Amino acid sequence: MDNQKNKSVAITGAGSGLGRDIALGFAQKGYKVFGTAFSQAEISVFKSTSSDADITLSICNITKEEEVKNWQNAVTASLNGKGLDLLINNAGVLTPGPMEVLKLDAIRHEFEVNVFGSLSVINAFLPLLRKSKGRIVQIGSMTGRFPLPFSGPSSASKATMEAFADVFRIELKPFGIDFVMAQPGRMLTGGPAKTAALLKQISDTMTAEERQLYGKQFDQFTEALNGMQNAGLPAVEAAKRVIEISEQMPAPSRATIGKDAEEILQAVREKSDEELDQMKMKIFGLDKIN
Repeated sequence: MDNQKNKSVAITGAGSGLGRDIALGFAQKGYKVFGTAFSQAEISVFKSTSSDADITLSICNITKEEEVKNWQNAVTASLNGKGLDLLINNAGVLTPGPMEVLKLDAIRHEFEVNVFGSLSVINAFLPLLRKSKGRIVQIGSMTGRFPLPFSGPSSASKATMEAFADVFRIELKPFGIDFVMAQPGRMLTGGPAKTAALLKQISDTMTAEERQLYGKQFDQFTEALNGMQNAGLPAVEAAKRVIEISEQMPAPSRATIGKDAEEILQAVREKSDEELDQMKMKIFGLDKIN
């Protein structure tokens, strides 16, 4: 992409975690930054720690089309006739647990955020991106190509966006809009504590029968996942990679974030399904459970 001055970027989930560091990184480079936050409290915390950053945050639930449209209208007004250079689709949720145990409503909610919310944001901002021949960076996951046990909804939602990325990339080419799928591995984003609490909540709500069926495996998965997240790529480093991907010319169709993602996706290309199953079992220590 050309000169960064006077460039603009819209980022979902910018109030905390990876999205916050992406927003701060772009602001430091001179971009005009627009972002969504979950609540006013999140915005207040953001401002208290980053008061000097030129970032405009708006409360927006991306599963609500009217709220997405309101955000898009606000961004349009601020750009004053100019187009949008970058859209970073970062907002997402995680619904872990055994597929047999998870409630369908919980799975639907994950798809509402990770898939339908992402699509709503993309379509809302396409007119602005068309003006500037901009770029969309979808923050996916290596699990979109390497689905993990006890992470079915998340893996499936990321895989769905992988497919949509391939479609958008071709459909938007005539307008000069790039579509890049970013594929992070493990990240230390401030989310490990939240994930650990969520995993415990799922475990605590299992019935005695469900615990008998899945308890040992899920406990082992939980222990392994907590350890892996705590050893993940720091959010600041992951954000730097996202910004690098956003400005890379020519635009890559896909780009990994973290050495683990690169190694695992290489294995996906080279190994059989049976070998990949064994690899997943070993990663989480599930091969040691009778």
